[in-house]
Amino acid sequence: MKIAILGFGTVGSGVYEIAKTLKNIEVKKVLEKDLSKINIATDSYDEIINDKEIELVVECVGGLHPAYEFIMKALQNKKSVVSANKAVIAKYLDEFLKTSKENNVEFRFEASVGGGIPCLASIQKIRRVENIDKFYGIFNGTSNFILDNMYRLENKFFTSLKTAQKLGYAEADPSADIDGYDVTNKVIISFALAYDGFIKNEFPCFTMKNITKEDILYFKKQGFVAKYIGEATTKGNEYEASVMLNLFPINALEANVLSNYNIITVQSHTMGEVKFYGQGAGKLPTANSIIQDILDIQTKISFNPISIKKKYTYSSNLFKHKYVIRSNEKLKGNFERIDRDGNNFYHYTKEITQADLLKLVEEKDYLVVKLSEY
Repeated sequence: MKIAILGFGTVGSGVYEIAKTLKNIEVKKVLEKDLSKINIATDSYDEIINDKEIELVVECVGGLHPAYEFIMKALQNKKSVVSANKAVIAKYLDEFLKTSKENNVEFRFEASVGGGIPCLASIQKIRRVENIDKFYGIFNGTSNFILDNMYRLENKFFTSLKTAQKLGYAEADPSADIDGYDVTNKVIISFALAYDGFIKNEFPCFTMKNITKEDILYFKKQGFVAKYIGEATTKGNEYEASVMLNLFPINALEANVLSNYNIITVQSHTMGEVKFYGQGAGKLPTANSIIQDILDIQTKISFNPISIKKKYTYSSNLFKHKYVIRSNEKLKGNFERIDRDGNNFYHYTKEITQADLLKLVEEKDYLVVKLSEY
């Protein structure tokens, strides 16, 4: 199969590197502004689109635009597309699936969630047999690196963030990772395969940048480790989802996921809890997932047809959970307990709904942490 790669950055070059080792995949063109990067580079997308030998396009440019236009044009010209771009997939998945079906080609996106971890394929396999009760996990390696660095080395938040940036785990603008946009996108994509519905980012997403060294040390004394978690579940045609810090007991698997690793859990009736652990990003792990999608398209392997026609409504009153709210003043309310540590007050709620939680914190800059039930 002859393919083209759009973008020759970290992931694109990784795809090329692995493809070179395989006899049944040939990279014919690479879309790249810098033509000196590789001898098969072109700066003309039309050259790729008009090449009838190229059956599949790998989108590695990232962001929303021109990635959206590149993907749509490839599908409309009857070329299958593989992408790891969670931002564009979370926004336009419905259009991509509709257009690929109309043109009898494939749109695959395993690498968009969990990098090298085959969690989306596993969700599809589970769905062949039964419904999924819920999924949750550490979906973002940068946020996990920061929290792990704060916990083990007792560093401040921005010290840990700077370390992540120096090591290449965090971008110069880290907002997608630390404010939860990246995890939100991955929850939306995972939800599509788990529940056959395409939701929008209307569920709560709490930034993790409010957590301090003092918070980490306080929670450590209580026997807890903080992790940044995305999760979702359904009840009938309603769903609940969130992106927020969770507290895990020190012996929980999630509490012991170190550095920039991910762990994603899927729960169903006969399987119970299945956990997928590994490199959630990185050049070769992500490229490996993209290559796996290419090979599946080539050999016509499909684990479960993707349908996102089911309609779900977000509900903030679906389930009840316990939370911890930290502020520098004592809050009014019916709390289970309130601890004071230094200048901080830690308010432990009773089991309340997301709606109740949002009323408690309003738009204030409190730290909000869920007491994990897992």
